[in-house]
Amino acid sequence: MKTVEQINEKIKKGKALVLTAEEVIDFVAKKGTKRAAEEVDVVTTGTFGPMCSSGAYFNVGHTKPRIKIGGGKAYLNGVPLYTGFAAVDILMGATAMAEDDPRNAVFPGEFAYGGGYVIEELVAGKEVHLTVTAYGTDCYPRKKLDTRISLKDMNEAVLFNPRNCYQNYNVAVNLSDRAIYTYMGVLQPRLGNANYCSAGQLSPLLCDPLYRTIGVGTRIFLGGGTGYVVWNGTQHNPCVPRTDLGVPRVPAGTIAVLGDLKQMSPRWLRGTSFRGYGVTLTVGIGVPIPVLDEDVLVHAAVRDDEILAQIVDYSQSYPRREPESLGEVSYAQLKSGEISVRGRQVPTASLSSYARAREIAQILKDWIQRGEFLLAECVQRLPSADSGIVFKGLQEKPFRVKKTA
Repeated sequence: MKTVEQINEKIKKGKALVLTAEEVIDFVAKKGTKRAAEEVDVVTTGTFGPMCSSGAYFNVGHTKPRIKIGGGKAYLNGVPLYTGFAAVDILMGATAMAEDDPRNAVFPGEFAYGGGYVIEELVAGKEVHLTVTAYGTDCYPRKKLDTRISLKDMNEAVLFNPRNCYQNYNVAVNLSDRAIYTYMGVLQPRLGNANYCSAGQLSPLLCDPLYRTIGVGTRIFLGGGTGYVVWNGTQHNPCVPRTDLGVPRVPAGTIAVLGDLKQMSPRWLRGTSFRGYGVTLTVGIGVPIPVLDEDVLVHAAVRDDEILAQIVDYSQSYPRREPESLGEVSYAQLKSGEISVRGRQVPTASLSSYARAREIAQILKDWIQRGEFLLAECVQRLPSADSGIVFKGLQEKPFRVKKTA
């Protein structure tokens, strides 16, 4: 049994044994779990994939004379910002689009630009075009603003993603007779392809399936800089069917993350377009797992053939919210390039880059080995499989306007 404090002392002395989630699999096979748990101190994980529930908030500083953006309208490169905060705090969502974007008016829409791209350009050091229309007050009299602005001009720029790192996800297929355009990519008719989106054995929450070490306060690699887990993510759904190893067989846990956007890199934050669907942000995240005991290591050394995912039809079952699975496959099968669905061999492809996930896990390992990155013990655990959380859909209720006398 080790503590995070003891592991950090070894990191400071350059004596910690750090392995990526790929490397630890062979290490455990060679040494056995008991001895490996004694020797390994940290396992690093990584993922790089589209994560729509992402965004950034900014404090752009006060103009002279002052303007109250809050309650007004504001845009960066024509993409609308949320202005429901104080005078000069604004928020850009990854999926936001210009009001004149044709969207799917001509189907399938291209969705060539949006919030994810604005965030990428800012992180790349570019200036963007800020326009504001305000209503004016006695203390904030200005009503118009039209200027160029970059990250270095802002007081604060913070990446805040309410839901990232989905723990497992569907394998998307299409049973219909036409191509469909989804957040899982273009799905060809009659089981023409199968798309999935997870790094599997490198994915952070699949290496800590019951959230023993990843919790509120965990320090992470976020977008090329340092960030933190700040809460469970939205749609966190830990009470789902799991394997004997505790790995969820369906989409389950998520994390909310936050970090200083000024530290980050466009290599790890990329604006992304899904034809016929929309705009998003592809995010790179790496999470270190402290090997506190043998149980933590057993989970961190999970293999692709031990992680299962459900095959779901996105032409009918998913949009209608019908819980029908066409079968269950392992990530080892998915990564082989082909799976069997209803007796037919279907080619597979991942929306998540395994090569980039591997690179993130290696970068995080290097940071720790050089003593540049210490582990942070979580201050509150995420709700786990014993939490009793019930995941709810929206139950629509009729709304009637009350008649006044």
